[in-house]
Amino acid sequence: MAQVEFKNVVKDYGAFQAVKGVTFTVEDGEFVALVGPSGCGKTTTLNLIAGLLDLSDGEISISGRRINDLDPKDRDIAMVFQNYALYPNKTVGENLGFPLRMRKVPKAELNDKVNQAASLLDISHLLDRYPRELSGGQQQRVALGRALVRDPQVFLMDEPLSNLDAKLRVQMRAELTRFHKELNATVIYVTHDQLEAMTMADKMAVMNGGVLHQYDTPERVFEEPANLFVAGFVGSPAMNLLPASRIERDGQTFATGDRWEIALSERNASCARRSTSDQIVLGARHSSITIHEARTPNCIPARVYTVEPTGDLTYVHIEVGETRLVISTDPQSQITAGQDVWIDLEQERMHVFDAKSELRIRPE
Repeated sequence: MAQVEFKNVVKDYGAFQAVKGVTFTVEDGEFVALVGPSGCGKTTTLNLIAGLLDLSDGEISISGRRINDLDPKDRDIAMVFQNYALYPNKTVGENLGFPLRMRKVPKAELNDKVNQAASLLDISHLLDRYPRELSGGQQQRVALGRALVRDPQVFLMDEPLSNLDAKLRVQMRAELTRFHKELNATVIYVTHDQLEAMTMADKMAVMNGGVLHQYDTPERVFEEPANLFVAGFVGSPAMNLLPASRIERDGQTFATGDRWEIALSERNASCARRSTSDQIVLGARHSSITIHEARTPNCIPARVYTVEPTGDLTYVHIEVGETRLVISTDPQSQITAGQDVWIDLEQERMHVFDAKSELRIRPE
């Protein structure tokens, strides 16, 4: 397999810049997910690697070889699309073997590669069927197998699971993870579903507006988001973000909002004091906030907007002024919509963001 390197990659469409100076490196054998909302530039970035689009500026290399000016067929990559792109008039076996047939690979070698791919993906029993006779998950395995037989340096996958139902997506996530581990393949995977990225990827490239906001392991992206966009995008539910002002009184730092005020721990106070203005944003995951039904010291008054049972957890949507937060509680909770409550943010798990720069302020 191969290392893939991006250096200040830019893609312009006239005055519109779809990809803005993206730089990162996919190490040999890594599974990297490009993740972000629709229109963030992730599919454009993938198409630049594939050679389906021309770069406006910058450089992409695979295994140290600059590929900017190479035709797609010369880049030694294989792509798996969202819509499978199978030939309806060819059997599964013929679909799998088609890339090799185009390369005029000897028949015996072609059959060996097709059988190996089919065995790995558990579709050997489907080789004589046609795509119309297969389920969505089976079709996706065939599409993956067709990429696999080419033995490329890099696999590119463009939202390959988005057409599957929820149960099948979970199953196929496990299959793709197994596929990656067994082959030690270099995979670059585009998805708008950050849960897919969190569960499968070695690294996540979080993009928005053509900009790469953070590139790190899923654990680091979740625990230490670089800025407000990443914090509000990664996680299900996303991180709660509460705008506040910083004030100093009697040697202590407080965060205040409309009709509320809490004292910050020394760790969070140190972060807040390093903001570029007195405007900050407090970030807290749904599991790091406790709801009290009676007035409690150093807690924030709120009102319950709605209650959402999900089985093993109940999500309580609350309003603090005009800001809505989501908090997970025990399903046996008796909290109801319209109820006045007080919330306690666990300070050791709280994040402080600079409201002006939108960057997370790291503890010293």
